[in-house]
Amino acid sequence: FQPIYPARGQLKSANFHKLITSLRPLFAKIPDLLPNTPEKPDFVKPKARAEALFQVHFPENQTEVDQGRNYLAYEELFELILAAHLNKQETQQLKAIPLPFNAKNTQKLTKSLPFTLTNAQKRASWEILQDLEKPTPMNRLLQGDVGAGKTMVAALAAHQAAQNGHQTALLAPTAILATQHAEGLERVLGPLGVKIALLTGATKHKTELKKHIAAGGDVDLVIGTHALLTDDTTFHSLALCIIDEQHRFGVNQRQKLLTKTARTDTAPHLLSMTATPIPRSLQLTVFGDLDVSILNQLPKGRKPITTQILQEVNQKDHLYPHIKETLKSGQQVYWICKSIEDNPSQETTSVKRQAEKLRTIFPHAKIEFLHGRMKPDEKDAIMAKFAENKIHILVSTTVVEVGVDVPNATDIVIMDAENYGLAQLHQLRGRVGRGAQQSYCYLITTGENPPSRRLRELEKSTDGFHLAEVDLKLRGPGEIYGSLQHGALDLRIATLADTHTIALASKQAKAFAKNPTDMLQYKELAQNIKKYQQLTTLN
Repeated sequence: FQPIYPARGQLKSANFHKLITSLRPLFAKIPDLLPNTPEKPDFVKPKARAEALFQVHFPENQTEVDQGRNYLAYEELFELILAAHLNKQETQQLKAIPLPFNAKNTQKLTKSLPFTLTNAQKRASWEILQDLEKPTPMNRLLQGDVGAGKTMVAALAAHQAAQNGHQTALLAPTAILATQHAEGLERVLGPLGVKIALLTGATKHKTELKKHIAAGGDVDLVIGTHALLTDDTTFHSLALCIIDEQHRFGVNQRQKLLTKTARTDTAPHLLSMTATPIPRSLQLTVFGDLDVSILNQLPKGRKPITTQILQEVNQKDHLYPHIKETLKSGQQVYWICKSIEDNPSQETTSVKRQAEKLRTIFPHAKIEFLHGRMKPDEKDAIMAKFAENKIHILVSTTVVEVGVDVPNATDIVIMDAENYGLAQLHQLRGRVGRGAQQSYCYLITTGENPPSRRLRELEKSTDGFHLAEVDLKLRGPGEIYGSLQHGALDLRIATLADTHTIALASKQAKAFAKNPTDMLQYKELAQNIKKYQQLTTLN
């Protein structure tokens, strides 16, 4: 059995092999890292770390490799989970403005809605409204599958802050999304006296608006993009921060928003929202310092999206006639392509070529394209035209992946579907199915190979939480974690698909975290924990 070391710079694998072999006598002196507490599993025993490292570098057989790796995976997960628990304890020592719940006012809001809240929305709202009453800051993640109605839950929370005379900031990743939120929340909260302002790069009279926000009284809820984070934006009494698509923002940006209040004695409550369903094992570790609320029901009247895998050669017979019917009945279509321009080294369909092709197939339709290299103003203008039904087919890259809400768009065609991850395909599919009409998603494949399991799972299920678990099994945690962009976790040995090891590590870490001063005995552990705390903190 020979370990294979990756080459680094000028050093080859053989150089590392020679170096590690020369250190072989010193392995026995490696100190233990983990605390020896009653909750530990049996394999966490004195000299366990030295033995595990020896087993992975100088194994006699596969069993020793597995034993060594299992111990080191446990160690890594223990550190990560302990960091999350300590973060949670630190958050609970901070003070927040309590926002008492007023049943009468909340009922007035829910009764004024043109729809009934789903049970999942009621449950999540109640968890959040109870958290807001506490004198410690809420730190909650609201996971809602695409189209599950997260914004309405956020509206209830902002309403509770306004009823108590305090302000809310809602941070969105794009101007389109911020504008959409502002229009939607104005319809719901405006009639109840909640004063709403929109702050983006394009907002006119910004200086005047910022004065009103700082003075308080004139503005209860500010919805904005990164413009909310500029140094000259301050709040009179910021009690609640809501971050939409929280993985689009780095830790520093989230922390900056939380310092925007003029009050130095309190920290705002924090509600993070994401439409990327996070597998349970990922929640327990990476997001262990958050409380999690889940929206897993679609609003009444929404029909599940029909998904179909289709070979590119069959488009003419099966897809084009359907699209003609869609356009004839006044509905709109998204057409997703992987690349912007033709590239000889890539066989994927480009946005520009596809737009030209569709103009010849559907000559009466208004067709435009959209991609990430366009200026923000250009992108916003095209999305606004699409929302107003002035564009019938929008040919686009994945820039439309998150948040855009056009209920009249009922069809999405995804070219070269094999080139996307499962989570991304699910997000793209969520651009349709937002109205009462039946919606369709077509996954176009090329070549002779049968569709991958990823595409077959998407064709079968519209449940984002089920698909997230499948994705974790198919791809491993690194890519999923990366797509959430939450810090820069780099698990070297452990895998977040190993729920048994996570459960064992979680039990010991939770018990050990009850007495943080015990950490003083473990200097190396304390250093590692500090690094992980900076990665996973949200405050």
